[in-house]
Amino acid sequence: MIRMKKTKIVATLGPASSSAEELERMMKAGMNVARLNFSHGEHENYGKVIQIIRDLDVKLNIHTAILADLQGPKIRTDVMAGEGALLKTGDVVEISTNSVEGTAKRFSTNYQSFAQDVKKGEQILLDDGKIHLEVESTNGKDLVKAKISHGGLLTSRKGINLPNTAISLPCLTTKDLADLDYALSQDVDWIGLSFVRNSSDIKELRNIINSQSKHARIVAKIEKPEAVEDIDAIIKATDAIMVARGDLGVEIPMQNVPLVQKMLAKKCIKSAKPCIVATQMMESMIDNITPTRAEVNDVANAVMDGADAVMLSGETSVGKHPHLVIEAMSSIVVQAETHDSIYNHEEAPVKSAEARFITDSVCYNAVRLGQRVGAQAIITMSHSGYTGIKVASQRPNSDIFVFTGNRKILTLMSLVWGVRAFYYNKMVSTDHTIADIKYILKKWDMVKEDDFIINIASMPIGEMGMSNMVKLSKA
Repeated sequence: MIRMKKTKIVATLGPASSSAEELERMMKAGMNVARLNFSHGEHENYGKVIQIIRDLDVKLNIHTAILADLQGPKIRTDVMAGEGALLKTGDVVEISTNSVEGTAKRFSTNYQSFAQDVKKGEQILLDDGKIHLEVESTNGKDLVKAKISHGGLLTSRKGINLPNTAISLPCLTTKDLADLDYALSQDVDWIGLSFVRNSSDIKELRNIINSQSKHARIVAKIEKPEAVEDIDAIIKATDAIMVARGDLGVEIPMQNVPLVQKMLAKKCIKSAKPCIVATQMMESMIDNITPTRAEVNDVANAVMDGADAVMLSGETSVGKHPHLVIEAMSSIVVQAETHDSIYNHEEAPVKSAEARFITDSVCYNAVRLGQRVGAQAIITMSHSGYTGIKVASQRPNSDIFVFTGNRKILTLMSLVWGVRAFYYNKMVSTDHTIADIKYILKKWDMVKEDDFIINIASMPIGEMGMSNMVKLSKA
């Protein structure tokens, strides 16, 4: 049997990866989650790609998750004259909220509250921190004067980061709300919420999803210092975390990002919430057919940190050979997963009166038992996916198989470490179901005769209640 990778791969789709032919190559190479970046592109094009993915899932008998990533309150410069303006260190430049064609003396921003929010002495970072400004004065209405502390060429529509400023923008802009409605109408699996500042941002998005009775779950993108400060409440409120290292590395000191990445991965494992590590993982492969050795180390370290998934951005959206990037990343992931340190993160549940305590205890002890007997597989029957996520958070060396009669969680599980989900709705009795699933897995060559396997289920199974049973047997 070929060992399957446990850490999932998220690939951003774009012009380079929108054809059925390339998407099929990417899926076969190891893509588990397709990311649609709503900062770019049109709804109509997203709809076509979503349909292609779903058709290919049927053809290949797999379940690809779809992550709709909202732009969020992204602050940008407006259009610059010609090929851009050279901002010289030591000069003063004016930033207006009234749209103008930008020059080295004055340019404008799409952020209408800019002059009200910034204060003297605060930093303004342009183009992913390549250009540094410091606020000298603001009229509190529509104009800010800033000194250029580190200059450079500023071209059109570059990002503006304000690491010291309390931004008054809502977490969901008018564009985000329109994109969210469209994404939910397409029944996507995950919604990425950009520039999260606190747990109330998650709750606002959750209310909209629930009001439309959709199954989509939330990925909170951590890219603001405020989010790092409120991280425990955010992790509790969200369904998954993305370590969005691009903007995060501009908003906080860059040398702090590796430690934040490790902290987030550790907290997510403890809380049984999937964690995605993103940005610049294999960026040299936008053009090249092999990654740099530093990139190889970066991907491997994310795996050993305990990430559920590693993400590709420009490499697959605009790169020259998206499927080759995924092949390279898959090979790094599989090799990193031979390291013993990533397995068996035992987290005993704290005794409580909550209904989940029994399920949590069953999952915890199933993984401990699996470790002791060297179980090939831990198999769970699940309607919500909860037991699959909970078992995965303990990082067993065993394969994790989720069997479910709820088709909506088949793709959701594609973001979760180590989990493979299958549709199954023949709930006759617990014994019959366990025997039938055992037969199916042997038939598919996922377990073999005399392998130890562990089943987690609820009794009586037909009621689809909380998991309350663990069974050890041979295949």
